[in-house]
Amino acid sequence: MSTQRLDDYAALDRRVRSRASLTVGNKAIYPGQGPCLICSVVKKTVDSSVMMFYQMTVLDDSGGELFVPVDKARAIGVRLLMKKSEIAPLLTHLKKRTKAADNWKQRATDNLKLLTSGSPFDLAEVVASLTELRDTRTLTLGESGTLSKARRLLICEISEVMDQTKTAAELQLDKALTSRK
Repeated sequence: MSTQRLDDYAALDRRVRSRASLTVGNKAIYPGQGPCLICSVVKKTVDSSVMMFYQMTVLDDSGGELFVPVDKARAIGVRLLMKKSEIAPLLTHLKKRTKAADNWKQRATDNLKLLTSGSPFDLAEVVASLTELRDTRTLTLGESGTLSKARRLLICEISEVMDQTKTAAELQLDKALTSRK
């Protein structure tokens, strides 16, 4: 892939992550959990300090509730959902060939860093590299779990953004992966 294209993806990724005007009623991504609805802002006392938290409900089938400190949300990687116009570049990013590290320990470290970044393009990188690796050999149990989680997170976000079923989003993701160059 050309340097210009990589720069374009990096710029788009920075725009996705920098849109952080989180308000009640917004849908946002919590890294590692996926799409959430910001239900309210609540005041809680932690170690004798009063803090404000976003109360978020996980929109995935697993459900659940999260309390994220308002002043740390951005540092944690909480961001608004992507825009519809950003899905096509994300799917294009999935089509590019990748190269995972040669040893499993380095791959695990790299993938953990990418998974926790909160970036949809980093998730796409994990999905693309582990899918490509899976095509050439058997993944370790940990790698299979990482691939499954990264796919689930991407599918959930695409589904929410495009207002479509998870099955339709998964088909889009798989189509992009099968057309890799």
